[in-house]
Amino acid sequence: MQTIKRKHYFWIGHLLIPPGTCPLSINQPYMIRNLSLCFALVIATVCSNHLLAQSTTGQSGDTLRPVIGGVPFINFTPDSRSAGMGDAGVAASPDANSIFWNTAKLAFAEKSHGLAISYTPWLRNLVGDMSFTYLSGYKKIGKNQAIGLAMMYFDLGKFEGRNGFGALTGEFYSRDFYVNGSYARKLSDNFSVGLNLKYINSNPGVEGSVSGGNISIKPASTAAADISLFYQKDNIDTESNRGWKSAYGLMISNLGGKISYGGENYFISTNFKIGTALTRQIDSHNKITFLLDLNKLMVPTPPVLGNALPGQTIRPVLRGKPLNRDYTSAVFGSFADAPDGFKEEMREFTISAGLEYWYNNQFAIRGGYFNESNTKGGRKYATVGFGFKIQDRYGIDMAYMMPFAQNSPLANTFRISLLLDLVKKPKATTEQEAEESAQ
Repeated sequence: MQTIKRKHYFWIGHLLIPPGTCPLSINQPYMIRNLSLCFALVIATVCSNHLLAQSTTGQSGDTLRPVIGGVPFINFTPDSRSAGMGDAGVAASPDANSIFWNTAKLAFAEKSHGLAISYTPWLRNLVGDMSFTYLSGYKKIGKNQAIGLAMMYFDLGKFEGRNGFGALTGEFYSRDFYVNGSYARKLSDNFSVGLNLKYINSNPGVEGSVSGGNISIKPASTAAADISLFYQKDNIDTESNRGWKSAYGLMISNLGGKISYGGENYFISTNFKIGTALTRQIDSHNKITFLLDLNKLMVPTPPVLGNALPGQTIRPVLRGKPLNRDYTSAVFGSFADAPDGFKEEMREFTISAGLEYWYNNQFAIRGGYFNESNTKGGRKYATVGFGFKIQDRYGIDMAYMMPFAQNSPLANTFRISLLLDLVKKPKATTEQEAEESAQ
């Protein structure tokens, strides 16, 4: 049997989570079906659950039934602005990072071009060489349309392979990424739609067989699409520069096929998110925005299984729905498949609440809160952030996460983003400047 060692974390036919690193205080093994998927699931949900979707019971007596999708990195918050607002951003004002949050917003972008790059060191309390980088940009096409391009690159760092005697068998690096193209269009003065087409690749960094040749590992890839809607209404008086502005957004992201690393097929992390943003324009120099987002993974909820009958290996479903149903039923039926009914379905929604204050459109202060049910992962944290602009073109945003759980792997997580906004100058102005420079 081959052992995969990640510094102080060992793959010995299963993954052992050190006590105290999971907010749900679970310490259960994962059966290795592929290395990258197992590790990605751990770092994304920050708790361990059977890949065979078994329910467990926590210390409080509640049934722990987290919903887990493949390649969960595709839902990581990439930018510092939204990260500083509790991971809320579906209806926030548009910028280059709107490709992730709600592509439809790009049709309302005030600038003709925008670029952004964000960097996040990930789980620094556990490992020192894991991070992800997000690059995005857009271009307005006329007044009512926009196109965009974005890429996420997730570096899981270096792993060591060792045999049953502890001898080093090699080192490998695990890398995941996705790239997507975007299109947004206004359908009216207040309403727009958006579409992303996405290619996802997950490479464990090692190919072949482990665990005595019983498990085959290979890179995995798939395609997906995002569909988004956006509506905004402006009630700000142009003379006094005071009033309210409201915005609403909806996005279904990562609609696509299953993904496989050579063995079992997994549903990717399809996600439903809806949000609102209310902006109070206090005067010409001050404004404040309140944001609220709801998210739900459109991935089947693990059912409650009974014991297999003598001579059989398949365990019957006692409550809930089987995982191996067709794609449409599994994904769109995920709003009504929880074993404990409506109450459990509501627990599968995460809540993001944020606040953003701008002074003179030059300096911003942000804060937020993220909440997930204890039975579905238990992530709870506050966030803070700030941003400032230079010459209304260049921007820098930073965010910091403060988990409520002690010894959380998410502690000390920070993000930094650099933004570049460009305004296309009218042709007459450009020619006039050329004449003035010639004189």
